[in-house]
Amino acid sequence: MIHPTAQIDPSAKLAADVEVGAYSIIGADVEIGAGTTIGPHVVVQGPTRIGRDNRVWQFASLGADPQDKKFRGERTELVIGDGNLIREFVTINRGTGDGGGITRIGNDNWLLAYVHIAHDCQVGNHTVFSNYSGLAGHVEIGDWVIVSGYAGVHQFCKVGAHAFIGMGCLVGADVPPFVMMANDQNGRPRGINSEGLKRRGFEAPRISAIKRAYRTLYMAGLSQSEAREQLALQAQESEDVRAMLEFLDHCQRGLAR
Repeated sequence: MIHPTAQIDPSAKLAADVEVGAYSIIGADVEIGAGTTIGPHVVVQGPTRIGRDNRVWQFASLGADPQDKKFRGERTELVIGDGNLIREFVTINRGTGDGGGITRIGNDNWLLAYVHIAHDCQVGNHTVFSNYSGLAGHVEIGDWVIVSGYAGVHQFCKVGAHAFIGMGCLVGADVPPFVMMANDQNGRPRGINSEGLKRRGFEAPRISAIKRAYRTLYMAGLSQSEAREQLALQAQESEDVRAMLEFLDHCQRGLAR
């Protein structure tokens, strides 16, 4: 299961059925769970923990030092969950001491070729990052988010669950759940991700409530405080609007407009 040209540090802990391809390097303080496959020419540096049933393709770099001038060699980690697909030339850096110390990738995510996940990012579950997309440091990505090709998210931004970031879109503010962003200079909201919601089993009444909330927030000509009051009323009958309202309460980079 381990190619004879692979280099495995004696302190690394690999489950018995882990596969490691030719010329890959598994460094010190790395743990890899059962069923995971590491392709050829992959570099995994520790401290890094990788869960079960992941597939890492050739030339990926996982757990390298953060690209942050404030990093001074303190112990930080990369934690990757289960069932992730990590394709060619993906780079995921460890966290920083000032940023919480951990870069975290959840479960069942697809990170396609040339994706970059910077230090201290927190990525949920069931996301898709298309080719050449990237996150700056300290970004939070909710479950079921899709980040299209060549899109980028500015440091410290949050993207809520089920949001869709369009091709080439540059996100510089927080994107609420369910919102679809389109490429228009720095990216602007363009409705909700209704097609994605349908594919995930959202029924028509739920989608209608989300559309109403979007119109309240972006199309009714209300200030954010006025829109929030209206959303609070709508949230009484919709868990999805409650999720949007909670997201608004924790915005730090300002709301994408």
